[in-house]
Amino acid sequence: MPNSKEVFSWTVDQITLDEHPEEIRSIIYLMLEKKFNITKSNIIAARDIPDFNQGELHSIVKRINKGEPIQYIIGTQEFYGRSFNVDPSVLIPRPETELLISTVIDHLNMSRIDSPKILDIGTGSGCIPITLQLVLDAKDVTGIDISEKAIATARSNNQLHNTQVNFQLADVLNDPFPDNHYDIIVSNPPYVTEREKSGMKINVLNFEPHNALFVPDNDPLLFYKVIAEKSKICLNYGGIVVVEINQLYANDIELIFMTNSFRFVQTIKDLSGKDRIVKAIL
Repeated sequence: MPNSKEVFSWTVDQITLDEHPEEIRSIIYLMLEKKFNITKSNIIAARDIPDFNQGELHSIVKRINKGEPIQYIIGTQEFYGRSFNVDPSVLIPRPETELLISTVIDHLNMSRIDSPKILDIGTGSGCIPITLQLVLDAKDVTGIDISEKAIATARSNNQLHNTQVNFQLADVLNDPFPDNHYDIIVSNPPYVTEREKSGMKINVLNFEPHNALFVPDNDPLLFYKVIAEKSKICLNYGGIVVVEINQLYANDIELIFMTNSFRFVQTIKDLSGKDRIVKAIL
């Protein structure tokens, strides 16, 4: 019978990813806890593991070595202090996107909106609107996405967190917004250009959904143009749009909102000093 420390050491030795050793160890700690209920304290104590499924571990090691994100393997990812179901139909929530949530909260702290009506465009796992509903106690929150599978994943997270976000299938480029009156519109739209693919890691390029990642090189601001044009019609006066952006186009995205009658437009940097968020007040 192997003990937990031996299993951990063996697994680390089998990983061939081009990652820092500490990152690999973090992945293995997470995987063993979520898939085999072997905690870090179990590993340190070298506890015996009765009925250990070595075949399943070998299969998971192969998946990791092919570059499959650990979040898809374990089926969850943390976002803003909560766990969300994820699968290959949705992007894996990133820590940087939490700045979008913080930006909305900061805005509401300075406004007089008690129960904002919120729309999330390209909702994916639903982590953004679900988090906003929980943090703001917002009653009327909608998330739209072009992918039926993504909507199914988002609805599973609705159930997981006992929230009532209204998730709908819609194509933001061609369909109208579900309603004409919102206080907050948020989005983490596709913004990676095709030419940027060569610099991306295989865990993103080979596994995460391309329709949620990439935009054509000849129209990289496609989604921001549509969001700005439709938002100026559907936002209440004093309402806000908050979008995550490609740092290469911060000034261009600001200009798009300015030319669509938004009064106050600002780019916000993330903790790494990169332009990450544009907020625009109507």
